[in-house]
Amino acid sequence: MTGLASRLLADPRRLIALIGLASLALIGGAWFFELVLHLRPCKLCLEQRAPHYAVIGLTTLALIFARSRRLQIAVLIVLALLMAWSTGLGVYHSGVEWGIFAGPNDCGGTPAPAAAGVQDLMKQLQTTRIVSCTEAAWRFLGLSLAGWNALTSLGLLAIALLGLRNASQRPDRSPA
Repeated sequence: MTGLASRLLADPRRLIALIGLASLALIGGAWFFELVLHLRPCKLCLEQRAPHYAVIGLTTLALIFARSRRLQIAVLIVLALLMAWSTGLGVYHSGVEWGIFAGPNDCGGTPAPAAAGVQDLMKQLQTTRIVSCTEAAWRFLGLSLAGWNALTSLGLLAIALLGLRNASQRPDRSPA
């Protein structure tokens, strides 16, 4: 292992920051695809964001407050669980896109704002594009965004687990 990688894995705070920044980048990418490239997310796409939002919040709090090794280990455990959840959601959504799993019955798009009247409702019905969970809006190297989320989350899960292993083997030198 290189010196940089071993130093990174040896410091739980750096790993917590890395996982938080990676989740922030994934959420930023999702919003870029949605707002700039106009790829509307389906229900499963939106669900895949939930673990990353939780990671961003947790890592922010942990970097501010988690000074003891014991608390940093607890944060890494929660991050590993969140990344396992994210990996599972990504695998499930990819499987729905490939026809391996059945998607949810209500996977037809994001809800539109409430119509003010019948005319507004008719206009919404005519202009709203339903987003299916079974169709990948975009692929890179054969993988959809759900597939890339699954792979990235799996990598972040591995990083959290390696950090846990290393942090639990080293003595706590943090202030009490």
